[in-house]
Amino acid sequence: MQKIYVIDTSVLVHDPEALEKFQDNHLIIPITVIEELDGLKRGHGAVARSSRQALRAIDGLRDNGGNLAEGITFSGGGSLRVVLGDGQTHSGRQLSGDDRIIKTAVDMKGQAGAPVVVVSKDTAVRIKSEAQGVEAQDYKHDKTTAAKEFGTVLKEGDPKAQMLLSVRYQSSGDRIFRLWGKASQMPIKRQRAVSGIMPKNPDQECAIDALTADDVQVVALAGRAGTGKTLLSLAAGLHEKEKGRYEQVLVARPVVPMGQDLGYLPGDVEEKLRPWMQPIFDNLDVIVGTPQERKDERHIPRYKSSNYLVESDAVHIEPLTYIRGRSLPRRYMIIDEAQNLRPLDVKTILTRAGEGTKVVFTGDLDQIDTPYLDSCSNGLAFLTARFINEEFFCYLNLARSARSALAEKAGELL
Repeated sequence: MQKIYVIDTSVLVHDPEALEKFQDNHLIIPITVIEELDGLKRGHGAVARSSRQALRAIDGLRDNGGNLAEGITFSGGGSLRVVLGDGQTHSGRQLSGDDRIIKTAVDMKGQAGAPVVVVSKDTAVRIKSEAQGVEAQDYKHDKTTAAKEFGTVLKEGDPKAQMLLSVRYQSSGDRIFRLWGKASQMPIKRQRAVSGIMPKNPDQECAIDALTADDVQVVALAGRAGTGKTLLSLAAGLHEKEKGRYEQVLVARPVVPMGQDLGYLPGDVEEKLRPWMQPIFDNLDVIVGTPQERKDERHIPRYKSSNYLVESDAVHIEPLTYIRGRSLPRRYMIIDEAQNLRPLDVKTILTRAGEGTKVVFTGDLDQIDTPYLDSCSNGLAFLTARFINEEFFCYLNLARSARSALAEKAGELL
């Protein structure tokens, strides 16, 4: 049965191509949504770009002679219409943008012969819609539970080992095997240190293997704070660079929300970035300060400090805002705090990767700071769901904290 979906602004900012996902139903876009997109379109951030893209998509529907006021028919049998609506209550009070969108749905419910549903990424809009008798739901197209179902080191005989084609790990006695494709497998080297960092548990041993494997081009590491995601990624990146496989370790993390300006902090770009990137420098300090024991003295890196790593350009740190439009060959790219990315942002990042580049995404699926994202709809979860059957991809969910016993207990109890 066809439904009437009233689309909120947050949906089109989250996914400018969202209209294509509803083409077998009837879509209503309140004029308030157009006004809000118009107000958000100015600037250079991700929100501004998404707003412009959404407006262009709506405008493009008129190219074949359609009329947005009367309704434009989709090839799938649905339609889209822009509705003016009424911005006032019966007492004459001016309504907020959210309330105007909800009122459009309420009015539509009284006129339509089909179920009316408000679709919004905004929790408050969904609550207020339900309170006024209109069904409401989140935008479900990019929601996935794959990141919660997979990513653990499998036990021998676990049926999940045969469910995937991507790289996964399975323990058998004292040995751990890397599996990929339908039947390929090989034992991994255990207790292997990279850049002086020694793994503290089997999860970390598997992570080091994936982070240094030539055939694994994309790695997604999830886990609570203290599980070693960022530290291991940086250590592996420096290790691989020392071996000459990559020209540079590129580290980026979103300035939450992704794409916004760096604000009014004093100083140049580097000084503005320092507060946001301090966790990266903290991890580099750990690597620099960790004694390295290797038989071949010729391959011991001589890093004086974390600042030296940056100044020598061995490690380059920048906000994700500056990656758009670039081509990045032979880089070891680490995208930290990837749970704060939208699916669209992940696509933007991966399409920047040039020949010989490896991309590592790290994040905590339960620690999301970006509005309108959750553990099932963020970029890290979306990436995992889309790549879970690609042989060049590995997803690991690190369950054990390696920072300290206190950090692990705090993660469990608080």
